[in-house]
Amino acid sequence: MSLLVQPDLVQEAGRVPAQPVVTRIRRLVVVAALAAFVYGVANVAGKGYCPGGVNTDGTMTDAAGNATDVAPSCVALTLQPSAFIYIGIFAIVIGALTLVTRRAANVPAALRYLDRGAAAVVILAVASVIISQIWFGLIPISDWDGGGTFLYPFPFGSVDLEITPMNTP
Repeated sequence: MSLLVQPDLVQEAGRVPAQPVVTRIRRLVVVAALAAFVYGVANVAGKGYCPGGVNTDGTMTDAAGNATDVAPSCVALTLQPSAFIYIGIFAIVIGALTLVTRRAANVPAALRYLDRGAAAVVILAVASVIISQIWFGLIPISDWDGGGTFLYPFPFGSVDLEITPMNTP
């Protein structure tokens, strides 16, 4: 009795069922990387506002047009990507891979889990960019009077608020 196994049979038996799954895993990772990159590039914006100003005679006015001795404050908002979305993309990839290893009974089931994971990553990235850009655009910055708060597109984007005195000539 020979304990030798024919190498061609082992290679073919192990390679054929795994090849489509490995290809889809690679696709899932590439889609996740591209979605994270596009999210990071597309989810950047900024706007600013300075209520009040300086009259021609050099006196300063506040948002209501009243003369003041103090330079009015200016506000600058900067939209940036949120770490929560990157964590979400990572969690979706790990979740899809975990479902494949725990629940997939055959190759078509594994491919469905991986395809759904890729779709979820794309949906998360695109929805986050759309929601955060619209929300950021709707922040009523021109209504700012030097105080109060702004509602930010959490967790879809991170907004940096900077308040500085107006530069006067």
